[in-house]
Amino acid sequence: MIIFVCYLFHIFTKMLAKIIANELLLSERQVRNTIELLEGGATVPFIARYRKEATGSLDEVVIGKIKDLNEKYTELQRRKETILVTIEEQGKLTEELRKRISDCFNSVELEDIYLPFRPKRRTRATIARERGLEPLADVIFLQQKGGIEAFARNFVNNEVASVEEALSGACDIIAERVSEDEYARNAARRSFQRYGVVTTKVVKGKEADGIKYADYYEASAPVARVSSHRLLAMMRGEEEGFLRLSISVDDEPVLEQLYRHFVKRGSLSKHYMCTAVADGYKRLIEPSIENETKNVAKMRADDEAIAVFAENLRQLLLSAPLGQKRVIAIDPGFRTGCKVVVLDSQGNLLTHTVIYPHPPHNDREKAASLLESLVKDYAIEAFAIGNGTAGRETERFVRSLGLNPQIFSVNEDGASVYSASAVAREEFPDEDVTVRGAVSIGRRLIDPLSELVKIEPRSIGVGQYQHSVDQTKLKNRLDSVVESCVNLVGVNVNTATKQILTHISGLGPMLAANIVKYRAENGDFRSRKDLLKVPRLGNKAFEQAAGFLRVINGKEPLDATAVHPESYVVVSKMAKDCGVSLEDFVADADLRSKVVLQDYVTETVGMPTLIDIMDALNKRGLDPREHASEFAFDASVHEIEDLKPGMKLPGLVSNITAFGAFVNVGVHQDGLVHISQLTNKFVTSPSDVVKLGQQVIVKVLEVDLKRKRISLTMKDV
Repeated sequence: MIIFVCYLFHIFTKMLAKIIANELLLSERQVRNTIELLEGGATVPFIARYRKEATGSLDEVVIGKIKDLNEKYTELQRRKETILVTIEEQGKLTEELRKRISDCFNSVELEDIYLPFRPKRRTRATIARERGLEPLADVIFLQQKGGIEAFARNFVNNEVASVEEALSGACDIIAERVSEDEYARNAARRSFQRYGVVTTKVVKGKEADGIKYADYYEASAPVARVSSHRLLAMMRGEEEGFLRLSISVDDEPVLEQLYRHFVKRGSLSKHYMCTAVADGYKRLIEPSIENETKNVAKMRADDEAIAVFAENLRQLLLSAPLGQKRVIAIDPGFRTGCKVVVLDSQGNLLTHTVIYPHPPHNDREKAASLLESLVKDYAIEAFAIGNGTAGRETERFVRSLGLNPQIFSVNEDGASVYSASAVAREEFPDEDVTVRGAVSIGRRLIDPLSELVKIEPRSIGVGQYQHSVDQTKLKNRLDSVVESCVNLVGVNVNTATKQILTHISGLGPMLAANIVKYRAENGDFRSRKDLLKVPRLGNKAFEQAAGFLRVINGKEPLDATAVHPESYVVVSKMAKDCGVSLEDFVADADLRSKVVLQDYVTETVGMPTLIDIMDALNKRGLDPREHASEFAFDASVHEIEDLKPGMKLPGLVSNITAFGAFVNVGVHQDGLVHISQLTNKFVTSPSDVVKLGQQVIVKVLEVDLKRKRISLTMKDV
C-alpha cells in the first residue's frame, strides 16, 4: 500500500501543473516553472520581478494563486492518501474505489466518497446493527419481500422488545445509508445552493441590547446572492447572541427526488422505505448540508472581505509619504493633555512634552508658546496630528497659531497597539506608551510603510468585519500584502529598521536582525556584496533579497537601483558597447534610449528582463509612491450635529468596503458613500473609483443622530 501511495504522489505531481493550468487558463510550462521556483525557495515578489522568462511575465497575483492552488491540491493529495490507507485497513478498498479516489480533485466529492467508510461515533444505526437488525434492513432495502411485519418478528429478542422496535431500528440503518449516499447528498446540496434562503431573527429579549443589528431582526436573502458584508454581519450577530440564523429550503422537491431514487416501482416495503428516506434526509442530510452550505457561504464571504481588507492595506501601506522632514507629532487628548514629540528627518525622537490647550485645562497661551518655540528651535517643517479623540480640536488650535509648517491629520488606528508592543519597548525602553504612540503618528507621516509594518495588520482598522473572518487565512493574505508592498518600494539597507527588513524577500526576522547588528558593528554597507558577510546570510538569501535592498552612494552605482546583481554584467556590456563608463551610462538617460535591447537577448536573459533593467535605471532612486499633500476639513463643521443635508464638504476616504467608501469629514464619525452614490456610472468595486486616504468632496444626504449614521454622495459634486 505504501508503495502505491508513493507512486500515486509521483503521478499527482505530474498532473498538478496541468490541473492548475486549466483552472487559471495558463500554459503548463508557466505553472510548472512557477511551482519549481516556489518549491526551490523563491518568494512571490522575487519570481514576479526577476524570473519573468520562466513564468511568461506572470504578476504577483497570478503567482500567488498558483502558490495557493499548489498548496491546496497537495493537501488534498495527502488527504486522499490517508483515506486510501484507512479504507485498505478495513479491507474494503476495491480497484474501482481506488481509481475514483485517485482521480478525484474535489474535496467535497472526496469526502462524500469516504463518508460510508469514515469511522463513526455510536449512532442509532450503530445500535441497531449491534442488535442484529441489519438483515432486516437489507430485506426492506431490497423491496422484494412482502409481509415485512411478520418477518420482523424473527428479530424480537431480549434486546429488541417488539416488532415496532425492530422495524424502527432497521429504518435507522436505512436512513444512515441514505444519508451517506452521494446522489442523496448531491440532491440536497444542489437544492441548498440554488434555492437556499438565509434567515435571521432577533433573540427574544435582546432587541434593545442588539440595536446595531436591527436591520437583521427579521431578514432573509437567497444564500447564493447574499452580499458578503450582510452575511458576515448576520453571523456576527448570531455569534454575539443577538440573532438566530438558519439556512433552509423547501423540503418537498428534494424528498420527491429521493423517493424516486430509492423507492422502487412496485416496492413491497414502500411505507418503510419512504419513512427511512424522509428520516435520513430530515434528521441527517438536511442539518449536515445546511452546515456545509453555511460554511461555504462563510468561506465565500471571508474571501471577499479579506480581498477588500488586503486592497485597503495595500493602499494604506503605499500611501504618500511626506519624506525626510522634521516633524512635530501630536497625540491629542482632553483631560490628559496632548502628547507632543519632536522627530528629526529620520524619525528619531529628539524631545517630548505635553500641552493642555483644551478643556478642562484650557491653557492655550502656554501651549501656543511651547509649540512656537519648538518650531523655531528645531526648524520644524510639518505637524502630524492624530485623528482620534480631540484630533479635530487640536488641528484647529494649531492652525490658529499661523505657523509656517504644513499641518497633516494622520490616521492613528493601531498606534496604541504599537505603543504597547515589544517592538515599541525595544525602540523606546525609557519612554511611556503615550510618547511611543505620538512617535508612531509622526513616523506614519514621514514614511507610512516603514512605520505600519511594525503593527499587526489586523489592528490597522481598514478592514470589513476583519474579526469575523478566518483569522489564519486573513493573516496569510495580509502578510503577503505587506511583503509585496515592502519589496515594491524597496529599502535603503543602511537606514532600514529590523521590522521592515523582516519583510524583504528571502530574509525574515533572524537575518533582518543580523543585518542591523552587522551594520551597527561595522558601519554602513558599501555594496550589496557586503551583505554576504552578514552571519547566516547565504547565497540563496542573497539571491532573493539583493534586488530589493538599495545601497545609496556606494561603490557600485547599480546597487542603488532595482537591477539585480545577476544582471550587472548585462548593464556593464551595454555601457562598454556605448563607449562610456558604467557610472556615465547609469546617469545618462539619452544614451540609454539609444540601446537596442534585442542585441542583448540571450538564452538566459530575455526581453522582459532587459525592459525591467531599463525601467529600473530610468527610475533610479525614485520612490514609486506619491508625495503627501496638506488637507483641511471645513472649519464650520466639528460635530455630527453640525451636519445638514445638502452641505458640500471636503473629506478623506478612511475605509473602503464592498458596499461603499467611508469618508471622514471631521466630525468624529465617518460617513458612508454607498457604492450607488460614488458616481453616475455603474461601479463594480468602490476601489475602482476611490483610494484610501484620497481627498474628496462629498455632499450630505442624510444624518441619523440616534444611530450616528451619515449618508453621503459624490454624485454631481
